[in-house]
Amino acid sequence: MPEAASPSLPQLLPPPASASSPAASVLRARRRRRAWRRPRGLLCWGALVAFFFLMNWWMFSRLQDPATRPHFRLRRHPPRAAAAANASLSTLEEVNAAEKGKRPHQVMLTRLLALAAHALAEAESRPEPKDLWKEPINATLWKPCSDQRDREASGNVSSSEGANGYIIISANGGINQQRVAICNAVTISRLLNATLVIPKFLYSNVWLDKSQFRDIYQEDYFIKYLKPDIRIVKELPLELQSLDLEAIGSLVNDTDVMKEAKPSIYVKKILPILLKNRVVHFVGFGNRLSFDPIPFQLQRLRCRCNFHALRFVHKIQETGALLVKRLHGHMPHLSPLQDNLLGHFAGKSIHSGNRNESSKYLAVHLRFEIDMVAYSMCYFGGGKDEEEELEMYRQIHFPALTEIKRTTKLPSAAFLRSEGKCPLAPEEAVLMLAAIGFKRGTSIYIAGAEIYGGRHRMAAISRLYPALVTKETLLSPSELEPFRNFSSQLAALDFIACASADAFAMTDPGSQFSSLVQGYRMYYGGGDLPTLRPNKRRLASILVKNATIEWKEFETRVNKLIQQTKQVHERPIARSIFRHPRCPECMCRTDN
Repeated sequence: MPEAASPSLPQLLPPPASASSPAASVLRARRRRRAWRRPRGLLCWGALVAFFFLMNWWMFSRLQDPATRPHFRLRRHPPRAAAAANASLSTLEEVNAAEKGKRPHQVMLTRLLALAAHALAEAESRPEPKDLWKEPINATLWKPCSDQRDREASGNVSSSEGANGYIIISANGGINQQRVAICNAVTISRLLNATLVIPKFLYSNVWLDKSQFRDIYQEDYFIKYLKPDIRIVKELPLELQSLDLEAIGSLVNDTDVMKEAKPSIYVKKILPILLKNRVVHFVGFGNRLSFDPIPFQLQRLRCRCNFHALRFVHKIQETGALLVKRLHGHMPHLSPLQDNLLGHFAGKSIHSGNRNESSKYLAVHLRFEIDMVAYSMCYFGGGKDEEEELEMYRQIHFPALTEIKRTTKLPSAAFLRSEGKCPLAPEEAVLMLAAIGFKRGTSIYIAGAEIYGGRHRMAAISRLYPALVTKETLLSPSELEPFRNFSSQLAALDFIACASADAFAMTDPGSQFSSLVQGYRMYYGGGDLPTLRPNKRRLASILVKNATIEWKEFETRVNKLIQQTKQVHERPIARSIFRHPRCPECMCRTDN
């Protein structure tokens, strides 16, 4: 009520007091106290709310502050790139805003990360999901059998076999693309009754590795193991080495043979050249043989090559055994998988360092190197700095992609993300791991080369899962020294660690490395080596709602998504046998 007298209510007001009287002084003091009580209450509430938001901001910022996580040692990109890579987009709205030159809003992602941190803290007292470290029970019905030869169909190779000529391949790409090319070359050699020359590897300005076949795989073992199938030699005969293969029409590029060509194409187009010139040289040879339709024995031979004939050289096996021992806390148990990956080093005692007790570990392939980020044409929250850096990288390493981008209207980053075409950033991968039930103390092996954005980009995952290791942290500098500057050999160590893991999570199902690891685990796992493969399109549809989604709903939907990808089924038509060997050509059902 106002303090001044109202003409309409004179009888309700006290008589006016003199300004100098004691009564007036008391009245003024009362007025001041009443006036102070109201704003003081509001100020208290305001201070409390401000304190709450300040504490939340501090907690959330620590999830992304690299300085709070000094002991995860990943090599860093230049500071500008690291700063640009601070945030992973979580919604299509953020992508659209970023494309218009706006900085993406960070609250939504940090909100989910904070919810994940809270959920992990609460989960410490609860048991892990029962199927976290297991495949479905019917996975045990499939057993490896591509090593079995049908003698009537294949017979023993005599000195006259491979008489139609010689096949040379110069495989491009990294170790994974080269491995596929090797097994396809073995299959084509059998198809055309040709002698295979030990494959050569092209030098790549992306991988920067001069390794050849003998530096990664055991040559003599490869030749001996496949002797019942095809004839393999280390060099061309002297009389053929001086031929100008391009001049005589024996040089075959990827443009000459379509991708995933049927066997009939090789019989029709390549066999006549082979018979005429006695030699054919395939250059590139990336994914140049279809998976279906193909004769049963040829498909089985391709499986036999991948899962049995290719064994790493002793240097890689020995260091791989060291990695697995330090991850598990004991020497790898002798099994068909470890025998294939590690040979006699699986049973050899090697000094392991400081891990003494047995433990499970999860391997995660973070396919988030700069080449993948640049090639994807996606956006990851770094504004103009990121766009300029990745465009410069594309101009140097992917000039054809740069030209296509210049002359063709490409899908937007928002559309690519909605279609699941973008690799998961570390922040997004860690949300998946937390949702499906891996506890905070889980030992996690991170596979991959230099993560785009370095330690800054890894801050969220290392904060939620502090027990992170890499080959660089598990091995001493002297143990790593023989592999430095050889990216393919380093990738072979990652392959061993991921294939041997108790569980394996991929973040990009399209990755050749992850596909080969998944295939190895499926072939040799016996139902005990689960692989987690997210459907990125569906995951994107979940993350779109992260501004309001509660953790329980997020957890439920991600779990459902992962469970669907873990279902056991026979290889679909045209699916890669390297990725999905569960088919009669490669594996046999024990219930038949």
